[in-house]
Amino acid sequence: MAKKENKYTFLYIQHTAQKFLDRELVGGLVLVIASIVALIIANSKWADAYFHFLENEFFFEFTDYFSFGLVIEDWINDGLMVIFFVVVGLELNREFKIGNLSSPRKAAMPLIAAVGGMLVPAGIYAIFNIGTPTQHGWGVPMATDIAYSLGIIALLGKRVPAQLKVFLVALAIADDMGAIMVIALFYTATIHWTYLIVGLLLLALLIIFNISGIKNLFWYILVGIILWFCFLYSGIHPTIAGVLFAFTIPIKPKLDSKLLRERAVKYIDELAATDIETMTPLEDRRQNVILNKIMKDTEHSRPPLLKLENSLLSFNAFVVLPIFALANAGVPLDQNIMDVISTPVAKGVILGLTVGKVAGITFFAWLSKALGIADLHDTLRWMHIVGMGFIAGIGFTVSLFITNLAFEDPLAIQDCKIGVLTGSLISIILGLIFLYFVKPKHDLSPEVIQT
Repeated sequence: MAKKENKYTFLYIQHTAQKFLDRELVGGLVLVIASIVALIIANSKWADAYFHFLENEFFFEFTDYFSFGLVIEDWINDGLMVIFFVVVGLELNREFKIGNLSSPRKAAMPLIAAVGGMLVPAGIYAIFNIGTPTQHGWGVPMATDIAYSLGIIALLGKRVPAQLKVFLVALAIADDMGAIMVIALFYTATIHWTYLIVGLLLLALLIIFNISGIKNLFWYILVGIILWFCFLYSGIHPTIAGVLFAFTIPIKPKLDSKLLRERAVKYIDELAATDIETMTPLEDRRQNVILNKIMKDTEHSRPPLLKLENSLLSFNAFVVLPIFALANAGVPLDQNIMDVISTPVAKGVILGLTVGKVAGITFFAWLSKALGIADLHDTLRWMHIVGMGFIAGIGFTVSLFITNLAFEDPLAIQDCKIGVLTGSLISIILGLIFLYFVKPKHDLSPEVIQT
């Protein structure tokens, strides 16, 4: 009986996870196109107009005494990208409670591999930049772009075991969690305590909402917008507010499955008592009222966390990330590319992404197996993990994001971005070639990815 009561919720969660994968796969390809467009514009006759547009200020004037504005590039990086980090936070929240990270055994190998995939690239970058003005950029090659990586791995179709995609999703989500912690701890400027204290009080209010059983997303979003504003002026990057906000969203629905079933049975009986044979809901007001009650109860049975995640997935994949790519991937290639990639910052980023990622992920995954902490799935070979390690070297979105936080020197930013683009491109090529030639451990049949 319990299984039947939870079937609807489970299917909705499964649908959310699958929808997330679908959007990320297609969104990764859109991201590729947006990146190419940005590079073309930044190296064309429209380059000056492109960079000038990003430096324009956009203001909201609420009263004669209060106005609020940012340059367009900051609206994108500090505003629009908060939605990306809200989605990341919702994914983390879901995965920790009901997904691939919900039990120690499930989470062990992806989590440990993700740690290796962050530490080794950061170490490689430090080797080339320690003691230089660019040493602060060690966080750049730590990131894995989940949208790009899933979009690229999708090009291989059935040659890639479904479980490898699940592993990559879990690893990339754990990687995002690490990147969020790095941004919060190491890329925070001067703290303005008044704004931070108000922000923390608002965060406490959101937690109280959750504990007290408030399910209406309107109140969470309203407080969340003010929370973003406070973090923006506190000195802590506002994307952190997006992640913290996501963890306050309740996962339990307003109406549980058991109560929904009881009410649905009652409504069906009421509907059967009407003249359903000869009259439609348009003609019979009673039918219309009953159907509206069923629709309302069905809506209340959807977990708020999954409802918000579903509503943001498409916007994040097809609006937020492409706009971010258009604003940040436009790097002028007006220098000799060999001169650029030979700079310490570019070498550290390129080798961190192409060598550090695969080495760190593979070794730490193997170590987790050797220590008896985790097992490699029956459908996977170790060569699959190596190939996925190359794919995880696609840093792009978060790497470019951290670049803007790590450096103030425009030349260092340009070198670093070229390093990110070069390292990500090499990782794509190596990953595709490697995984293409890895033979499946068993005959693969189409599988539904369940998280």
